[in-house]
Amino acid sequence: MSSKNVRADSLSLLLFTLRSGKMMAINLLKVSEIIPCPTLTRLPESHPHVKGVATLRGASLSVIDLSRAIGERPLVDPDGGCLIVTDVSRSKQGLHVQAVSKIVHCLTTDIRPPPFGAGSKSFITGVTQVEGVLVQVLDIEKVIHGIAPAKIVHEAAQLSEEDALVLAKAKILVVDDSQVALQQSLITLRNLGIDCHTARSAKEAIDVLLELQGTAEQINVLVSDIEMSEMDGYALTRTLRETPDFQELYVLLHTSLDSKMNSEKAEAAGADAVLTKFSSPELTKCLIQAARTVEAKGL
Repeated sequence: MSSKNVRADSLSLLLFTLRSGKMMAINLLKVSEIIPCPTLTRLPESHPHVKGVATLRGASLSVIDLSRAIGERPLVDPDGGCLIVTDVSRSKQGLHVQAVSKIVHCLTTDIRPPPFGAGSKSFITGVTQVEGVLVQVLDIEKVIHGIAPAKIVHEAAQLSEEDALVLAKAKILVVDDSQVALQQSLITLRNLGIDCHTARSAKEAIDVLLELQGTAEQINVLVSDIEMSEMDGYALTRTLRETPDFQELYVLLHTSLDSKMNSEKAEAAGADAVLTKFSSPELTKCLIQAARTVEAKGL
């Protein structure tokens, strides 16, 4: 099995700028609409990166000062620009940006990992080239987590004896290029008393699977992010389904995207299940189902 000859998925990116003028992008599937910056109501004691609250069709929408959130200079006109309204990880928010440029289409293989040395403080998940211009792909999940972290129960989960026994037999590999998302999943697994293997890319995941194949630690459940540079979760799943040793591997795609289309693409790729990030109770339910399935198959 090789990760080099993989069928790439297409990806649509919305390009935008902040004050610096450098081009940034966000996955179009995470964008619900783009609107001029409306009048905002500042809430007392709100997070300093939250610019205020807008009312959108009768519903409140928190507006993030994206420049401030990622350490850039403030916009020249603090009341100008526009909002990119995003739907990510079970919540909507507005991103205040200088201007939206255009939508471009590329392949997931065109998205490269962030430059080495970008560091843990970086708010990009990858980079690509558009018409000779470097474009940085925004890590919107990290921005949101810095303002309103997902609630994760750190106490041991209350499992039935039957569920605890079946989970103990699962050999799990968690794949995610976001350190924040990876840690969220690991905390849930630790609460369940499960040790697991991890990988930060699809290529690294394949290496781990091959290394452990035929050993006592052979992986039987894969929990993978969908959005990853170079090779995404769909492509990883298809690659595994085309490889005899991994055709029966249970694959749960764990994503910040929330749409029917993602479920359909996950099913078409051969995934066993798909789950929107992040809910510890729902991830626990999915892992119990995965463990029951692999036990029934004798994996």
